[in-house]
Amino acid sequence: MTGKTYGYIRVSSKDQNEDRQVMAMEKHAIEKDNIYMDKQSGKDFHRPQYRAMLRRLRPGDLVCIASIDRLGRNYEEIQRQWRLLTKEMNVDILVLNMPLLNTRQNKDLLGTFIADLVLQILSFAAQNERENIRQRQAEGIAAARKKGVRFGRPPMPLPKEFPMALRLWTEGKITLAHAARMCNMAESSFRYRAIPKHNSQ
Repeated sequence: MTGKTYGYIRVSSKDQNEDRQVMAMEKHAIEKDNIYMDKQSGKDFHRPQYRAMLRRLRPGDLVCIASIDRLGRNYEEIQRQWRLLTKEMNVDILVLNMPLLNTRQNKDLLGTFIADLVLQILSFAAQNERENIRQRQAEGIAAARKKGVRFGRPPMPLPKEFPMALRLWTEGKITLAHAARMCNMAESSFRYRAIPKHNSQ
């Protein structure tokens, strides 16, 4: 008996656009209530919507994903989730950009062998590409730093009141606490951050 069809979408950050994956799901006429989407940062892999989908799945259901790397963040994770769905939960998977990975259509021994082989190749390639991207980014950042490019927020300028406050404090006319209040900063920031910065300019 053919079960329900679900779609799973994952984007790696809140700024990444999920429209491409949504459109792929719509082409397969998947009901909106059956589409689950997680947005996550690169640092964590908490997927509440994926877990919610797992709770609804029943044997014979079909899970559609846009590409194999939506299942996990690395080779081992992709393999683990594939086994969980197909072997332990008896759920079928369709990878939309690789129709050969359709466990519902390829149930015979040869089809299963081909699907498993393609899965291993694609999941390895997905992880390898992510590692190559990270390496290229690191090399680009290192090269930019050598050229003097600075990353992150530009340093905040000192308050315009700072020179006067520093002079009055240095001359002993006001206390450190008074000088810091004039600049709207903590005493430690005035003494250990602002003064060295001022002296280095």
